[in-house]
Amino acid sequence: MTFLLGSVFVLSSIALFWVRGEVTVDCGKSSVSVRWTESQSQTDPWALRLGDCPPSSVSVRPGGAEAVFHARFDDCSFRRLVTEDKIVYENELSFTASIKSPSQFFSFHVVCLYERAADWSPPMYDPLIFHSNGQGELVFHMSLMNDDFSSVATSTTYSLGSLIPIAAAVEQHNHQPLVLLLEECVASTTPELGQESYVYPIIANKGCLVDSKNSKSKFLPRQSLTEIRLHLQAFKFAFGKEVYIHCKLVAWDPKDIDNGRKACQYSQQNGRWELLDGPLESALCSCCETKCQMRRKRETRRALTQPVVLGPVTITD
Repeated sequence: MTFLLGSVFVLSSIALFWVRGEVTVDCGKSSVSVRWTESQSQTDPWALRLGDCPPSSVSVRPGGAEAVFHARFDDCSFRRLVTEDKIVYENELSFTASIKSPSQFFSFHVVCLYERAADWSPPMYDPLIFHSNGQGELVFHMSLMNDDFSSVATSTTYSLGSLIPIAAAVEQHNHQPLVLLLEECVASTTPELGQESYVYPIIANKGCLVDSKNSKSKFLPRQSLTEIRLHLQAFKFAFGKEVYIHCKLVAWDPKDIDNGRKACQYSQQNGRWELLDGPLESALCSCCETKCQMRRKRETRRALTQPVVLGPVTITD
C-alpha cells in the first residue's frame, strides 16, 4: 500500500529508556523500524510484540539482547488517525512474561506523525489488504467502488440518497472453503470508535443490514462466496463532514451459516427479512428484529475476522 505523505513532522526517531530496555523508533514513509535493546539479557526478546507482530529479528549475547521490528503501517494492527493537516500512525510495543512472572510487563506507545499532503487520499482506494493466520493465509480486501464495480472509486463525495457501491472479498490460500460476511458496520465522524463516538448503524445484530429497513440499501447477488457487495444509500448523517465507515469482516464455514453468522436484508417488496445466501432459509433472519445469537455449540469455534475502516467520505445535500 502506498501513502502519499508530506515530510515527517515530528518523531522521525525517538529514543526512550525503560526499566527493562531502550526503545528506538524510526518512522519511514510507509513503514516503521522499532529497535529494543537490553544490556542485562534478563528478558526473552521473542516475547515482545509490536501490535500483533513478533520481532523481525532477535539477537541474544552475553552483553545484552536486541529485538528489531520492520513493519508497514497496513500491518501489525496499526491505527491511523487523519485530521485536516496531520496523519498519525499508532501502535503498542509490549512484553508479557509467563503467568509465573506477572510483574514482567511493559508497554511502549509507538507513534509516527506526518504532515498531510494537500493531494493525499485515503489508502483504501487501493484495495485494503490484511493478513490473518488460519489454516492458510487469508487476504482481506474492502473498498468503495465505482458504479459498475469494475474499479475502486475515484470520488469520495456522494449526494444524499445516491447509492454508494461497496465491495469486500477474501482471498484463500490453502484454506478450507469460506464464505465472507459483514458482521457489523457503523458510520462515524471519527476514524476510531470510542465511547463518545456518534454513530449511525448500517449492519448490526450479527449480519442484519438494518439500514435496508427504511432505505434502498441492499446486498447485491454474490459473484462468489468469498465476495460480498452492497449498495449503501447515502444517509442524512454529518452533512459536509468527513464520515468513516467501520466494518467487521468475518470469514466463516459456508456449511455453518446460522442466525449468528449470516447476511440478511429487509425486502421492501415482500415485507420481511431475507437471507442473501438462500431465501428459503430466511427463517435465520427472524431474529433481526430482536437479538441474534450464535448457537452455543459453535460459540467456541474461531471465526476469522478483520476490522476495516473506509473513508473519509462526504455526504452532501
